[in-house]
Amino acid sequence: MPGKKGGVKKGGKDEDLDAIISSMQKLDKKKSEKEKEKPQSSVGTAPEANIAPDPYTLIPKTVVDEKIKKSLAANTKTFFPNCEEDPEFKLAQTEPEPTIPLRILYPKKSYPVGKIWQYKNMPEEEAKLRFTSPEYKRKDKLITPDSMIADLRKAAEAHKQARKWLRTWVKPGMTMMEICDRTENKVRELLEGDGVVAGLAFPMGCSLNHVAAHYTPNAGDFTVLGQDDVVKFDIGTHVNGHIVDSAFTMCWNPQYQELLDITHEATMTGVREAGVDARLGEVGAKIQEVMESGEVTINGKTFNVRCVRNLSGHTLGDFTVHAGKMLPIVGNEDDPSKMEEGDLFACETFGSTGKGYVRDEGECSHFMLSKQANMMTEGLKSPGAKQLHKTIEHNFKTLAWSRRSLDRLGLKGYQLNLSQLARAGVVDEYPPLADIHGCFVAQFEHTFLLKPSGKEVFSIDDDY
Repeated sequence: MPGKKGGVKKGGKDEDLDAIISSMQKLDKKKSEKEKEKPQSSVGTAPEANIAPDPYTLIPKTVVDEKIKKSLAANTKTFFPNCEEDPEFKLAQTEPEPTIPLRILYPKKSYPVGKIWQYKNMPEEEAKLRFTSPEYKRKDKLITPDSMIADLRKAAEAHKQARKWLRTWVKPGMTMMEICDRTENKVRELLEGDGVVAGLAFPMGCSLNHVAAHYTPNAGDFTVLGQDDVVKFDIGTHVNGHIVDSAFTMCWNPQYQELLDITHEATMTGVREAGVDARLGEVGAKIQEVMESGEVTINGKTFNVRCVRNLSGHTLGDFTVHAGKMLPIVGNEDDPSKMEEGDLFACETFGSTGKGYVRDEGECSHFMLSKQANMMTEGLKSPGAKQLHKTIEHNFKTLAWSRRSLDRLGLKGYQLNLSQLARAGVVDEYPPLADIHGCFVAQFEHTFLLKPSGKEVFSIDDDY
């Protein structure tokens, strides 16, 4: 812990790091000697059930490899306890750039818990009973396994660390390609994954101004972030197909900040109002009330903020970004559907100074295998298209991907085969979605789980 006697308060000195590594190696040596002294059982070596594991054995040896040592030396505010004195060795993340994989930071898989909230949509006594009752706590585990909760918390922590780091360096004048590549690579680094085990759930969105969603640069796109741009960063992370979907908006001209604030409050309204048995249409009405009660002034002209009515939040499933239920951001009294225990939702809102309606615009960069992909491949005649389908299925399953994703795999000349897969219905295309030119759209989004006892908001943190 910081400030402990014998600890290192800041990284950046090789001699300090060498001392830490030396201490860890001594501990490993002592442990090995103790193991040799133990009498060997003739009936096996199963550990006693009630003995806690030695915390030092949970720290992977990659902590001392040269790559991580160099990363630690290059960053500040890296804290280490004295390994030989502290009963629980804990490694803190490097700052400002996170460089240590989450597997190493949380060797016991005790990832940070999201924000736990009581339900607001039901009588206070019932909400309090759910929140405090041991029976409802037990029901939590029956409906959502601990392993899934751990995966979601890990995915959320990667999301938070990557996006907070993004905020420290992103600025006008950078290309959208550079911003996306750096951020996506950081997610991969923190999760040590780039595929179906862990990594990105979809290409990082960086839609600008009147474009609301589904824009990410393809190869050869040299779009530059401008001082007067409003940019929506939409990032999806996953572990074992369990997805955290969260988005935020940034601007550098303060005249747009009011639009961002209104949209953020609309999202938080949806998160607060969501709950077991809440009607989706009623939650949408409360989001709309907050969003459309606001006005913004841009370049001397006043605009009513409008919800983008043909975009909505959604449930998340295993390897599925849109799992069936839609959480509207406008009211719909005719929708009888309700939220249920075990639902994993992404509440996302879009506030616009335009018409509040989007349509396809521009070159497509987001793709997914269709639900009928395997049936549709039967009609394919091109061996190249068939092989591309297998490659996509192997690397992404039903997660979204981009042309840059295929470029990273080293694929070349795949454009014709990709077009064939799209025409055959094997691949679904998701082009950018845009409101009218000249308007501005902001977006915020959070992922939460409706447990029987209350909701856990995985993606929320002190930045939004």
